[in-house]
Amino acid sequence: MTTLTVNIDDKKTEKAIKIVLDAFGLDYNIKQGADPLASERPLTKSEQAMYKRLKRSFEQIKLHQEGKINLPTIEDVLAEIS
Repeated sequence: MTTLTVNIDDKKTEKAIKIVLDAFGLDYNIKQGADPLASERPLTKSEQAMYKRLKRSFEQIKLHQEGKINLPTIEDVLAEIS
């Protein structure tokens, strides 16, 4: 048996996932309001640094997709490092 934990914030998505699970005849349990990361160990300093870098990168990607900033092309990056 395999256990899969899925965190869903959107009620529509939750409903769709339940329909899919029911269609496959799978059993599932629902835990409301539990924060699954609350019981996890705290991040180390290097993990915190990586988290901050990733978060900043995703924020930049979002701003780029919205047309608010321009990111360098791969050609620009390669030219800079060579």
